[in-house]
Amino acid sequence: MKATAQESQSLVLIVDDEPFIRLILRHFLEREGYQIAEAQNGIEAINVFNQLHPDIVLLDAIMPDMDGFECCTQLELLDCNKYTPVLMITGLEDQESVDRAFAVGAMDFVTKPIHWPVLRQRVKRLIQQSQLQEKLEAVNLELQRLVTIDGLTQVANRRRFEEYFYQEWQRLKREQRPLSLVLCDVDFFKLYNDTYGHRVGDRCLQKIAQAFKDIIKRPGDLVARYGGEEFAVILPNTDTKGATHVADQICHAVRALAIPHQNSQVSSYVTISVGFTTEIPQPDSDLEEMIAAADRALYKAKAAGRDRFVRNILLPESTNSR
Repeated sequence: MKATAQESQSLVLIVDDEPFIRLILRHFLEREGYQIAEAQNGIEAINVFNQLHPDIVLLDAIMPDMDGFECCTQLELLDCNKYTPVLMITGLEDQESVDRAFAVGAMDFVTKPIHWPVLRQRVKRLIQQSQLQEKLEAVNLELQRLVTIDGLTQVANRRRFEEYFYQEWQRLKREQRPLSLVLCDVDFFKLYNDTYGHRVGDRCLQKIAQAFKDIIKRPGDLVARYGGEEFAVILPNTDTKGATHVADQICHAVRALAIPHQNSQVSSYVTISVGFTTEIPQPDSDLEEMIAAADRALYKAKAAGRDRFVRNILLPESTNSR
């Protein structure tokens, strides 16, 4: 049975120091529908592998300079070799050689003289397994993304917020660097939902979340939906001055959306209240207290009239680290 349409696009790298062996392997595999690349030694194999990223490597065990065992070891160390199986071709059938082949990362082996039906099935099976593994990895990554993303706003969810805040708290405690936390609450959002309906309210939150993402662009920063109409922003390596700048940008960005809110008691458009705090985590300091401090600042912003930001200073002023 020849390779399927998907498998026929697969690239096989043949590594053997004997031209005749490479030739017969090439002819056999091309008849099976595979694309072929060749290398005559281990060093050349590594170079070709880096350039072409084959789907499977057929590797002769006994070669001069760098044998197949050492070559397989080197291929295993390459980042791009995550899913690429190595099929060792060897004239050695002793237990030690077989164990060594698997120990260096070979997925399977065939012995010389080659039994062609066996080679056909093993190449086919290894490529199928590799493709399946890659698909499963992609599915797992997507599932991991989904369990950490808020479905409505497409920013991080509360679970991801808590995981990441703890991670950064511990890291910056070790490094003795500042960590800023920003908490935000959409002003009079219950009135907004009562006036325009929950579907329109959902679209409002989506627009606000996108405005956050347009502002918060550093790789280490995190925007999260903290609650119903509450958002949080984690700003590692950001001092009070830097967090003040971000809080001001957030308030301005939400105003700039100009989303009508006829029953707001502070503006004719949707606005947001923001509270934030900055701290260098200490061995005896409390992560939950930092969240509470940011929450107190948010309460003060609401009590002062909303549509503004208030900071709860836990750290002396310093140079802007943003």
